[in-house]
Amino acid sequence: MKSNLLAAVLATSIISLGGMAHAAPVAGSETVGISVDEAKVAALGWSAQKQILHKPVYNDDKKKIGVIEDMIVSPENSVSYAVVGVGGFLGIDRHDVLIPFNHFKAEGHEFLLPGANKAKLKSLPEFRYSK
Repeated sequence: MKSNLLAAVLATSIISLGGMAHAAPVAGSETVGISVDEAKVAALGWSAQKQILHKPVYNDDKKKIGVIEDMIVSPENSVSYAVVGVGGFLGIDRHDVLIPFNHFKAEGHEFLLPGANKAKLKSLPEFRYSK
């Protein structure tokens, strides 16, 4: 499995066939959805819901330091950040921070954040969604 989570996550947001990216249909066009071939390719990608969201984040010592709570898609339509929740219990007193996806490493089904610990994450500015 690739050790770079960014590549895996970007693969879920951009479907390529033969090197050509397929964009969403333009308003007013007759094409809606994707072809059977495109669906087969998409099925081989990562599912954010099943394989990324709400999964624990570990540090170099394999200690759990947070949970991936959300993914932020930049205006350029690429997944850029993970919202990592640190501390708290059942969402109470949780400290959410943004971490660029290219800072993570995927090892098997675990997401590692090298050089991080709970104290470092809690010292980062808290992420809040805009209204």
